Amino acid sequence: MIEWLDTIPPGVIYLVVGLIIGLESVGIPLPGEIMLVSAGVAASQGVVNPVLLGAIAASGAIVGDSIGYAIGKRYGRSLLRWLGRKMPKHFGPRPVRQAERAFDRWGAWAVFGGRFVALLRILAGPLAGILGMRYRKFLVANAAGGIAWAGTVTTLSYVFGLVAGQWFHRFSWVALVITVVLGWLIVHVVRRRAERADEAEEAEHAEPETDAPVR
Repeated sequence: MIEWLDTIPPGVIYLVVGLIIGLESVGIPLPGEIMLVSAGVAASQGVVNPVLLGAIAASGAIVGDSIGYAIGKRYGRSLLRWLGRKMPKHFGPRPVRQAERAFDRWGAWAVFGGRFVALLRILAGPLAGILGMRYRKFLVANAAGGIAWAGTVTTLSYVFGLVAGQWFHRFSWVALVITVVLGWLIVHVVRRRAERADEAEEAEHAEPETDAPVR
């Protein structure tokens, strides 16, 4: 299955995974999770070591988030305003407001759980620095979230990669297409549910409009 992955040196896969996840965690919108899933499937075919892959992914997440924290603490709101003009989809007023609301409500848990949410995965480090979260508290939540996320994603992609390989060992391209389609559907459904939850919460907290007095 996916024989072409055998042509890529394992060291290159480790390096790319760690680099992409690290840059995403700094605050740059990159497909870190997709990259890790792909590498996990490659691990299921013996191309790379899954334990080492998970460790590198976790390290990239922890280091990247810490750099993002330092940048957020140093440059603060001016950086977010600049990013909002350049990349409004990821750093515009609405996504930033959603992330800030999560931090206000959950604190360190937002850092931990945010590793599993695309938006917070990008903004967690910078926002923690901007909002003045103590670094020790941030580092504990960041490390726990990075390890849990990397371990979960690597394990699931490794296990399902093995299952797909057993089912479709004679039709590797079919297994690849099915894996990609299922992954896209799952991500799409989860994202839509999250957006609907945010919209419902915004509607709940919106101030009701008052009619102007009749004179």
